[in-house]
Amino acid sequence: QLQAYGGGLVQAGGSLRLSCAASGRTVSSYPMGWFRQAPGKEREFVATISWSGGFTDYADSVNGRFTISRDNAKNTVYLQMNRLKPEDTAVYYCAAKRSSGGNWYRSEGYDYWGQGTQVTVSS
Repeated sequence: QLQAYGGGLVQAGGSLRLSCAASGRTVSSYPMGWFRQAPGKEREFVATISWSGGFTDYADSVNGRFTISRDNAKNTVYLQMNRLKPEDTAVYYCAAKRSSGGNWYRSEGYDYWGQGTQVTVSS
């Protein structure tokens, strides 16, 4: 089970740090990702990280503002979000892949999902 938390209400230009903690299952060997879904829109890719943390990639819309990282000893993945914009408002989900194969940038490439945490950025 994946539990995402750390969302909230923040003003534009502010920062938030999301965490995704795994329980009942170790995800230290799994690639992990963050996705988000705004009202009326499809779920979209935000960031991904390899099991070692040696590879990371980001959606163009967040590149340079967001940083994904992980602490395998704590079975936790993080998303540091800086210089937030109103268009970043969405429910953010963390997800895990059982293997490095498949698509890393689409939700169907992931096998386990957290319940989501709301991020609201006011202008």
